[in-house]
Amino acid sequence: VPHEVRGINSQTELAEASAIMRQAKCEELMSAGVTIIDPATTYVGPDVEVGHDTVLHPNVYLEGRTRIGAACEIHAGCRLVDATLEDHVVVLNYCVITDSHVHAQAQLGPFAHIRPGSVVGEDARIGNFVELKKTRLGRKSKASHLTYLGDATIGEDVNVGAGVITCNYDGTHKHQTVIGDGAFIGSDSQLVAPVTVGRGAFVAAGSSITKDVPDEGLGIARSR
Repeated sequence: VPHEVRGINSQTELAEASAIMRQAKCEELMSAGVTIIDPATTYVGPDVEVGHDTVLHPNVYLEGRTRIGAACEIHAGCRLVDATLEDHVVVLNYCVITDSHVHAQAQLGPFAHIRPGSVVGEDARIGNFVELKKTRLGRKSKASHLTYLGDATIGEDVNVGAGVITCNYDGTHKHQTVIGDGAFIGSDSQLVAPVTVGRGAFVAAGSSITKDVPDEGLGIARSR
């Protein structure tokens, strides 16, 4: 095949060769049962693996050593770098996932940012404008709106309300936040690390939590 021995002597020829490589990778994936809606706008790196019955929408970027399982759906505008997605994961539009692991049946986005070192549990939900960094979100837990979770360990069946922030940095050091199984974190709350919210505990909306909340307890910290 002529293009296999062609030279690259300009940026234009480099772009042409890159397009040939991308097309070949997309053809390889489609032959293995992956649906690619628009191969011309889908960028898949040479070391990426994608399982059968997965659907890639236009303008998806899969880079590094990304691994995607079977029957996933990656919607338009998403970028995944060194990410691992297990089976039946849905990533809605315009998400960025870097060096993180997403377990089966989870749903992310739209407009979610999963930063390095994060783990999203099975059947968990990450919604609009939610950012994770070095955070483990447990099975069936959800953070649906406008939330930052950094350096946190969050149990199963936890509800994180809109506008919640883990205040993990004190200006010198990063600190950990721990949230137990079944806890409810009310909207517009700040968890000032290091802090632990116990199993089944409830943090009232609009609270700034600076001390641990015990299991089944109520944490409320508001100005009168």
